[in-house]
Amino acid sequence: MRFLSSLVLVALLTLSGCLDGGNTAPDNADADLDSTITRVQDRAGLDFVTDPENHPYSRVLEAGPHGVLDGVGKVITVDMPVGTGLPTADIHMGLFFPDIDGCDWDAEDLPEECRLPVVADIGPYYGEPALGDVHATEPANRLGGFLIENLVPHGYVIAQVSVTGTGDSTGCMDLMGPVEQAGVQESVRFLGNAPWSNGAVGLIGRSYDGSTPWEAAMAPDLPELKTVVPISGLYGQLDLMWRNGSAEFRAPGVLWGLYYAFTYTGNDPVTGGEHFDPQLLARQVVENSLCADTQTGAAQAAAAYVYGGDPAAAALEEGSYWEERSFREEVLANYEGSVYFIHGMQDWNVDPHMAFPFYQELEAKGLEMKGLFGQWGHHYPDRVSEHPENLRWDWAQDLLEWFDHYLKGTGDRPQLHVEIEDDANQWRIETTWPPADLAWKNVGMDAMTQTSGMGSRIYGVYDPFTGGHQGPNNKLTFDVGALSDTEDTRIAGLPLFHVTVTPEGPGGMVYAELRDATDDRRIGHAIMDLRYHAGGTEMQVVTPMQPIVAKMEFFPLDALVPAGNELELVVATGGRDYMPSVVNNPVTIHADETSVLKLPLVQRDGSSLFTPPGWDEADDATE
Repeated sequence: MRFLSSLVLVALLTLSGCLDGGNTAPDNADADLDSTITRVQDRAGLDFVTDPENHPYSRVLEAGPHGVLDGVGKVITVDMPVGTGLPTADIHMGLFFPDIDGCDWDAEDLPEECRLPVVADIGPYYGEPALGDVHATEPANRLGGFLIENLVPHGYVIAQVSVTGTGDSTGCMDLMGPVEQAGVQESVRFLGNAPWSNGAVGLIGRSYDGSTPWEAAMAPDLPELKTVVPISGLYGQLDLMWRNGSAEFRAPGVLWGLYYAFTYTGNDPVTGGEHFDPQLLARQVVENSLCADTQTGAAQAAAAYVYGGDPAAAALEEGSYWEERSFREEVLANYEGSVYFIHGMQDWNVDPHMAFPFYQELEAKGLEMKGLFGQWGHHYPDRVSEHPENLRWDWAQDLLEWFDHYLKGTGDRPQLHVEIEDDANQWRIETTWPPADLAWKNVGMDAMTQTSGMGSRIYGVYDPFTGGHQGPNNKLTFDVGALSDTEDTRIAGLPLFHVTVTPEGPGGMVYAELRDATDDRRIGHAIMDLRYHAGGTEMQVVTPMQPIVAKMEFFPLDALVPAGNELELVVATGGRDYMPSVVNNPVTIHADETSVLKLPLVQRDGSSLFTPPGWDEADDATE
């Protein structure tokens, strides 16, 4: 799933801390000396299974004592919110139990040793024939098989749950709206109160399935939810697909249309989509026709593209289509569990601005947090088929230790820190990210030398799928110079580019890309519709031929720039993945002292670095 968009800006300086830039590893006082958990810095010597040919994902260090029973189906009926068009919906899930003597999973009164923690993956993909995925009662190709193989033998119940309108679940596909949220939250409540449950539920998943944990965490009365492990998920649709008014190419309706189509298959998921059932298709048509949000989703997406955001935001205090699909504020207000946050720093599907500054906002709330942020794309941390050069063979063990502590209450507390990989594939420990001891380096455009482009005016058309610019006036390049001639420089955080521009009409678009010119590689990028030049989600007045300051913020990045390498700044009318603004006028860039590139730098020596298990094995596997 490829999501993207506008992030409500949080003052980065409040997150940056002091400016002295220490060069030692952050204190990791949370790791108890007598803990039975091996520190991540010491895991490389442990005996992990590192056999990519036979084991395409990571394995726990020791197999659990129990066998795994076949999956069984369960349906619960959920009351739908008033006004959504449907009175109830049936939520279907597949349940996978360990084979434990004396535990009858169909019984209503079970002994304490048969009451187990539950880990669930909730999403729209079970039984979808177009995706080649399996029915919810079979180990799924996405994450279910991994969870079942690693966790069920250790005394966990795994649940694979279909959101409304997908798989065997009835109801409509309202794309993370109130109907779906009700189904997600009631599924967690059922799993936490089932006769075989110990009352503790954890949610995990990637992409869409990494967003449903936030749909549950936003609920004000869900004590059963003890921990969430979102992997490249999103906390709001509008926040993902629009950023400072600029829309990525799926925003005008592609995303809505894709998932809308999921509910009109007419294929019976029980048979793997091989049997077409006209009665099933008729039911799907009726349910979706009754669901108002399903019917209006395309129009909502088109209107948001024209407006550059939520056109109803100014008129409504709450309850707009997009506000109903934003989970962030409710999560911050209501969730009290722990968070194991995972995101790819090179993810172009759900860009890492969905992780930052949300990660530190959750930390500020006082939640127990851990972060795992690798230089991979829209991937799991440990899949050989996805990124063999930097996978994490210790991830299954990491999850077992996390769930043992937060769901079973039997394991020691895991290390609560951030494990971040820079773009040179070096892993290090940080207490938080962006680091608390950043030092900002400001480079004015008056100190840069223009090396390409004609004049200072950008305009024209570009290809959002490749980022290609047609014509010489669509892209200007400026030599930033070397950050240091004697030592490597680490950029860690969300760089800023405050650029003075003069639009020739009531708007325009500016795209900025920071590159390592010496190694010919992209470091990071920023995008802005000038109607939102102050940053955030509030539209500003743009007067033609009147200079304004576009306060652009780069997407999160962690880059190591070798000593002596020259940086360059590319300024253009648009870039890869982004649609042109509906008010796309020519723009003059003022390359003077009023336009400043601001880089967050941090110093670290080797004491903060570590080599995770699997690094050498992964390298060998790709030779």
